[in-house]
Amino acid sequence: MTFAGHEEDLFPADDGLFADTFSEDSVYKFFGQEVKISQKFGANLGVAAPVWDAALQLCHFFEQQSFDLRGKRIIELGAGTGIVGILAALLGADVTLTDLPLAVPQLKANVSANMPITGWPSVTPTVLPLSWGQDQLSFPSNWDLVLGADIVYLTETYPLLLETLVHLSKNGAVVFLSSKMRKEHGTPGFYEENLPDRFHVDLVRCDVNQNINIYQASLRRDLKVK
Repeated sequence: MTFAGHEEDLFPADDGLFADTFSEDSVYKFFGQEVKISQKFGANLGVAAPVWDAALQLCHFFEQQSFDLRGKRIIELGAGTGIVGILAALLGADVTLTDLPLAVPQLKANVSANMPITGWPSVTPTVLPLSWGQDQLSFPSNWDLVLGADIVYLTETYPLLLETLVHLSKNGAVVFLSSKMRKEHGTPGFYEENLPDRFHVDLVRCDVNQNINIYQASLRRDLKVK
């Protein structure tokens, strides 16, 4: 779950978040599909290293709602380990996973580790760097779904994220965002103020125990798209 901006600020080398460098391999199962995720804990990746609970919640949500992702064009923002997008690709979606450049090698490694013996059901997932508010115009706007898990926690990035979501959703994409609702980071404010400024927003799942909400959003057509 990473953001646009200066990478040295978002992935500080001496913050002590993960003082030791090590890998942890885990296997998750959704829709009968096993997703193998390697988490590279170390100073270089910081918050992009772990599988966050909000990502697992989004996977569970799609499973419980029996979402048919076959043939869907999907882009994931701040993909981190890539678990959400990789699951979608295993279910037949055409997926593009994005994050800051430092997280791209981890994403590519996890994509490679999950390639089925018979090949991907649709196409091989694409992994690309994307810094919000800077280079989203290099990406198309013809997505079916835009996904993000635990990417809303730095208030200075909220306008950049909103700008990126607007561009990606111009042609009718549905946005699903799963977030730990951290009041200290202003996360509720993004969903109560920033996102509704340009999107119709619905709360589709609320996990009180984990303090994680999932929101569905679509671009407001009563506003002129810039």
